Amino acid sequence: TLLGSFMGWRSVFWLMSLLAFVLIFWVLWKVPDYPGQSADKRISVKQVLFTPGIIPILTVVLAWMLAHNILYTYITPFLADAGLESKVGLILLVFGLMALVGIWITGIFIDRWLRMLVLMSLAGFALISLVLGLWSEHVVVVFGSVALWGLTFGGAATLLQTALAQATGEQGVDLVMPINTTVWNLAIALGGMAGGVLLNQWGAASFNWAILALTLVALIVAWCAKGYGFRPSRSH
Repeated sequence: TLLGSFMGWRSVFWLMSLLAFVLIFWVLWKVPDYPGQSADKRISVKQVLFTPGIIPILTVVLAWMLAHNILYTYITPFLADAGLESKVGLILLVFGLMALVGIWITGIFIDRWLRMLVLMSLAGFALISLVLGLWSEHVVVVFGSVALWGLTFGGAATLLQTALAQATGEQGVDLVMPINTTVWNLAIALGGMAGGVLLNQWGAASFNWAILALTLVALIVAWCAKGYGFRPSRSH
């Protein structure tokens, strides 16, 4: 019943609140209170933003995550066009499992192949959007594309955060990570808005071409940011 469901959600809410309070006290008890930076070593947000390589990386974050969230947010109407609305759960399971594989691959190779992994992930996502735009009526194509999508997305956060940390160095990393989070959340919000507009105006089939355009922008920016943003490994 509705009342039973409401009571169930109240229990979950109180449990999560209790866990949050326990976590707060645990952090206060166990996490060391490290000293902050001295005044002469602090840098401003403006200095961080204008550090070479930061703007290109944040541009990639915005374009890549915007493209991802257009499709992820509206995956149900997109799959409905392909006659796969009843398979949404299974398809998201495939995406999640392959994302775990992507995380594992990123963890192994990121120290040596960060630039290559970023470029390959973006190129793979661009290929997915093109293939889905041309052959989304085929079930095998949809499942294969979603698997590759998960694989390319799984390590995205690690790759982009590592690139930002390398570009700013120790002094700016504490400032650039909140900026990255802000841009990431902005992309999520814009993805919902853009996807809604596309869906209402041109239907879910238009997602693929918007995603392709955004991903190509991110790929071009990442490719050009060789000097500071997405630098090749020294082993190359």
